[in-house]
Amino acid sequence: QVQLVESGGGLVQAGGSLRLSCVASGRTVSMGWFRQVPGKEREFVAAIRWSGVSSDYADSVKGRFTISRLNTKNTVYLQMNSLKPEDTAIYYCAASINIVGGIAPPSLYDYWGQGTQVTVSS
Repeated sequence: QVQLVESGGGLVQAGGSLRLSCVASGRTVSMGWFRQVPGKEREFVAAIRWSGVSSDYADSVKGRFTISRLNTKNTVYLQMNSLKPEDTAIYYCAASINIVGGIAPPSLYDYWGQGTQVTVSS
């Protein structure tokens, strides 16, 4: 069983930046970030594989968000720049012990963090 702990959420003005972190208690192969607002389904944001070379992004965040990982610390980061009010959501870290490629649905991930709130004011 792998536990994920997120941090780094908060309140920021539009155009600002935040960096989310997620620490895993064990080794994972694929890690990603999803987000969810009340009344909507959880949506894919970004994902990265163990190598750190392969990553994928939702169209809505391409060019603004960057996912990275530090395997020596079992940690994945999400650098969020040029934030918009529509980025407001609870952000969840996800991990899998398998290779999860592309823009995958939440069901393909094995482990989830508790979520961290990101609020972008206009």
